Amino acid sequence: MFPAHAIRAEIRPLPAPAVWYSAQIMQPSALSSARNRLRAHRRMAGWLGLTLLAGAASVTLAWFSGQAARQHAWEELTSQANTTATLNAALLRSELEKQRSLPFVLAQDPDLRAALAQPEPEMLDRANRKLERLRNGTGANVIYLIDPTGLAIAASNWREPVSFVGSDYRFREYFQRGMSDAAAEHFALGTVSRQPGLYISRRLGPAEAPLGVVVVKVEFEAVEDTWRVSEGSSGGDGPRPVFVTDERGIILLTSRPGWRFHTDHPLPEADLAAIRESLQFGDAPLTPLPLRENPAAEPGSVLLDTAEGRATPLLRVSQPVPAAPWRINLLVPAEATLAAAEQQRRWAVLLACLLAMGFGAFILQRRERALRHAASQEAARLELEERVASRTAELRGEIAERERMETRLQDARETLRQANRLATLGQVVAGVAHEINQPVAAIRSYAGNTATFLDRGELDPARRNLDTITRLTERIGGITDELRTFSRKGVGPVRPVRISEAVDGAILLLRSRLDHQGVPLFRAPLQGDPQILGRQVRLEQVLVNLIQNALEAVEGRADPKIHLDITTRDGEVRILLRDNGPGIAPEIQKALFMPFSTSKPQGLGLGLVLCNDIVTEAGGRIEVDSTPGRGAAFTIILPEYRGEPA
Repeated sequence: MFPAHAIRAEIRPLPAPAVWYSAQIMQPSALSSARNRLRAHRRMAGWLGLTLLAGAASVTLAWFSGQAARQHAWEELTSQANTTATLNAALLRSELEKQRSLPFVLAQDPDLRAALAQPEPEMLDRANRKLERLRNGTGANVIYLIDPTGLAIAASNWREPVSFVGSDYRFREYFQRGMSDAAAEHFALGTVSRQPGLYISRRLGPAEAPLGVVVVKVEFEAVEDTWRVSEGSSGGDGPRPVFVTDERGIILLTSRPGWRFHTDHPLPEADLAAIRESLQFGDAPLTPLPLRENPAAEPGSVLLDTAEGRATPLLRVSQPVPAAPWRINLLVPAEATLAAAEQQRRWAVLLACLLAMGFGAFILQRRERALRHAASQEAARLELEERVASRTAELRGEIAERERMETRLQDARETLRQANRLATLGQVVAGVAHEINQPVAAIRSYAGNTATFLDRGELDPARRNLDTITRLTERIGGITDELRTFSRKGVGPVRPVRISEAVDGAILLLRSRLDHQGVPLFRAPLQGDPQILGRQVRLEQVLVNLIQNALEAVEGRADPKIHLDITTRDGEVRILLRDNGPGIAPEIQKALFMPFSTSKPQGLGLGLVLCNDIVTEAGGRIEVDSTPGRGAAFTIILPEYRGEPA
């Protein structure tokens, strides 16, 4: 039906030709029939032209819409690929940072210095065994000691057939730069093991009289396995290869072993000859991957040529690896996603245009029909106006009722939001009230005793009670200050921090949960008052996270216990937190500090990662010792600060 005002607009100003046409309908004749047929032909020709024009406009609009959808899908895919590359770069950086501190510490080891100074059998045997233990404890692949002539005199693999002991490494860049610059990092293919890895070296002794270098070889099999598993389970358009290149474009690490020691672009022949002569990558071909730019696609698109002669279009994302002269690259199949988005948008626009054209044709047909029958439907029009007016009034009533319902629904939603806020506030207040309940009760008791002492004239006991009340109020203030400080985003500047104060702050925040769960926290007597240089709130954050993990581990145990011990040794502060829970499974322990690795059903796998980042930022590390069924022990090791007291 047409609205009444539309019919009025078409009928009331009835022009003279329409009146004549109405009269001809009432009194048909040969002339009027001819004129009607002519008008019908004209209307048909007009309809045909309008249809063709609308079809052409629809096709054009669909094509442009498809291009816009393709561009949007490309931007979304690029954003996702950049996020994935960032996570992969963070994983690689974490593995690098974990091993870089080991050569620095070993360069100070007296046994290694003694073995280089006096390479006697007893000294070398002691060095071999120590390096073997360190390799097993740190996760490094090989640790070995090289004398000033370039000869390896001790190694962690001294028992194995491929032992490095006795090998000459004076031609290696990490030995030469380690002797001259005190430290070096060099990625190369092992001459004995034939396995690639990063060699991190550190000189022992002063530059004028060097004793030799200690070298830690780091292989990245775990990182590459993680990438390989992620590539195999990526789904979507297909696998997403990952590879890392050095500053020359040589592929060092990759999820596809066959790509290792290829290049992402052709290298000059002079550079290739120099690299092969250095034996850095053995007899690797150093040939470029079959990658080339795709000029017919979006910027960043490349083509990967296959052995079958096909070219696979891919999106290439490249980002620098933090703290290393490398770049991480991710190849993402994009054509299927882009084509699907493009086709889907085009079909959607075409369908919308067809629906619009059909609706327009329907409206125009109704209009034509209304014009033809306008003269004979005056009475029907009046009745229609009445019905429309009645229905309009009903619709206005329904709209008003719907607006009232929307208002009531909005009020109900706001009430629910307020109730939710009050419930959350109640939980926070309940926790704080539990913490300050005991001091308040003690204040009440001491205040009553003080009044009794004053009535008796006993001033000394009254003063002692008042002092006690003062300390209790300070304790309440400390609880609220600690909660407020802990909730702030700001962490403050780096300064000397007393370990005891950080431990007290963390326990103060968790005292309510410890008491509620009935778990005793045993603290060994502290020898001295050790300090570190850092931020107290960050150290408290690490301690709170580890204690919460221990509480979750011992939950449900018959005799839950948590032990906390603080010791100092060799210029380091060690904070040991041990529980008697079920322990950590070996497969979980391997990836304990990797992002999104967790055994908790509701966990995100970021707590221990953040703890490790905080401790690493302070120049320390976290060590984990766990046996399934016998609990877990986390040790925070930080450099001791011996400057001005905090």
